[in-house]
Amino acid sequence: MTSKVFWSMEARNAAIKQTMLSTAILGIMMAIFYVSAGRTDIPRSWFLFIVAFIYFVANNLALYRYNPGLLIQRLKIRRGGSKTWDEVLMRASNLTALLLMPAVAGLDVGRFRWSSLGLPFAAMGLVSLIVSSVLTTWAMIENPFFEPTVRIQDDRGHHVVTTGPYAIIRHPGYLAGILWVASIPPILGSLYAFLPVALYTVLMSLRTYLEDRTLQVELIGYSEYAERVRYRLFPGIW
Repeated sequence: MTSKVFWSMEARNAAIKQTMLSTAILGIMMAIFYVSAGRTDIPRSWFLFIVAFIYFVANNLALYRYNPGLLIQRLKIRRGGSKTWDEVLMRASNLTALLLMPAVAGLDVGRFRWSSLGLPFAAMGLVSLIVSSVLTTWAMIENPFFEPTVRIQDDRGHHVVTTGPYAIIRHPGYLAGILWVASIPPILGSLYAFLPVALYTVLMSLRTYLEDRTLQVELIGYSEYAERVRYRLFPGIW
């Protein structure tokens, strides 16, 4: 009973810390966007940030309920065995999504008004955001080894996960990330913000390729899994 109570308290604290971290990251994105835009009276931007905040809270609550161990693990700063190339690509992709994206979008729709995508594009962006959010949470619930960087988690009994979205594609988390980032420009109404989307997609595709190659060599059973589930990232394509 004592261990269960401790685990519950640790998971609860992890959920709170993750929500605070997500909120801080969202706050940075907002600051960059509004400074770049030179104004804050952009209703579509407030809609985006409110929806994003709701998702972050909902995702952490879902993990607290269904996969609390992952919440705790993802808060750890040092994870032995992370691949150096992935540390670099992770930071590059994060900077693209969290810094470059809102900066370009803010300059576009706020300060210079280079483009203005209509509300139908915002609706399509919202659909993409919802799909990516559901896919991310689903993958994180199914996969207890869903860490930020690539490593063979021998310390945690790492094995191949084949259920949920992993029965369809091998790296659903990366696909969800691409869909999430791609939803931002149409919601904000920025055509030029698709440039960072393109860069982010290239970086995530490279991460997918390198991670997949690593897992096939180093994780027992992954090669057999890759033969059954053919597509790495984009169903029916690659």
